[in-house]
Amino acid sequence: MARRVHVEEHENHERWLVSYADFITLLFSFFVVMYAISTLSESKYKVLSDSLVQAFRHDRVVTAQSTGLAPINRTTQAPTRRNPRPADTLRYHQEQKLLGIAAQITDALRALMQAGQVKLTQLPHGLAVEINASVLFAPAQATIQPEVIGSLTNVAHTLAGIDNVIHIEGHTDNLPINTPLYPSNWELSGARASSVVRLFAANGVAPARLRAVGFADNKPIASNDTADGRQHNRRVTLLILADQPDGADANPPARDETIAAPSDAAMANGAASPAATISSAALLPAAAMADTRTPVRASGGT
Repeated sequence: MARRVHVEEHENHERWLVSYADFITLLFSFFVVMYAISTLSESKYKVLSDSLVQAFRHDRVVTAQSTGLAPINRTTQAPTRRNPRPADTLRYHQEQKLLGIAAQITDALRALMQAGQVKLTQLPHGLAVEINASVLFAPAQATIQPEVIGSLTNVAHTLAGIDNVIHIEGHTDNLPINTPLYPSNWELSGARASSVVRLFAANGVAPARLRAVGFADNKPIASNDTADGRQHNRRVTLLILADQPDGADANPPARDETIAAPSDAAMANGAASPAATISSAALLPAAAMADTRTPVRASGGT
């Protein structure tokens, strides 16, 4: 009987790769799971939180079948919300009221806004409407031009329906003036403010709510070293103050946020914007209508 020949099997020296591959796969899976656990989905977390709050706020009925007792109605009371503070409520209503006033004034002065002659500015406690004096008055005069009386009358009708205190400020540039009517810019700025006050009072605004103030050249908004800067400084400002709580300071606050203003680019080329809507950015261009007053040495000047 022939002997079976024993064939020696070839030894595979790469069998360790199988174990190594399994180890790497498990290690990769481990880190994927760790990453998934560490990443919190904010949206899913919010859904879970809202669901839990909603569940605890609803009525929960324990049935007799589940307990063997009579049904018990157990209500989890929702946490009591704190009422808003009176100051916050007043501030919110004032903001809404001033926004409505700003919208109405925008409609009333649409023609002047499209010409770039009006700027609306939000104040911490009120609203400022700056109108270029060159469209309201002739040079060195305080009589309102006939072509803008209609626009100011529309503003007066808007202001007649509110109970806010209104300050009318007259401002000039630093060019001195010395005429029989207006010996200095103090008289000119005060007379211009008074002209607007008289027009408002004649069109339904309660005189007790009106204040006429002349600042001359003491509150410039631009440099008086250039003609363009002086043109910006010649203006009349309507300060519509928010309702002040008892004991609060009623003085006009500093300027804050511009609602509608001439854009610098349009000021350079003189173009007019077709829009006259309220926004927090500069919307409208400025048309430079220079006041051609000739500098005159004031009495007592050097």
